[in-house]
Amino acid sequence: MTYDLLFGYAGNLAMIGWILLILVPYWKYTRPIVQYGLVSILLSVLYLYLVFLAPGGSMDFSAFGSLEGVMGLFTDPKSTLAGWVHYLAFDLWIGSWEVGDAKKHGINRWYLIPCLFLTFMLGPVGLLLYLILRAILTKKVVHENF
Repeated sequence: MTYDLLFGYAGNLAMIGWILLILVPYWKYTRPIVQYGLVSILLSVLYLYLVFLAPGGSMDFSAFGSLEGVMGLFTDPKSTLAGWVHYLAFDLWIGSWEVGDAKKHGINRWYLIPCLFLTFMLGPVGLLLYLILRAILTKKVVHENF
């Protein structure tokens, strides 16, 4: 299987997760597919494969010690795909957490949509917006369990 094909599968899998989170966050099937982590787990298995098992050997972890080293990793298709899958898995996991946390704190799902969109597109910016929104709507900056 080619890296281009794996890239497409990973992107489509993540997109299914995001569509469910944004359009039907409280649907009974969204929970097992996305919120309980099935999609992120599948992406994580792909990441594990790319980092340790794919042809070409495991990733050079010493490269993470410098900007030049990290830039070098992204010249290799396998390492670039691994970085992309890492991004897809973690941002989707954060989006899942936002949905569960919003439900727990009674935050209207319509307020959540811009946060989820920004988490999908810009990761930490969406998380920051959600945390600010949650603080404003619940009038608390820190909650138990986060």
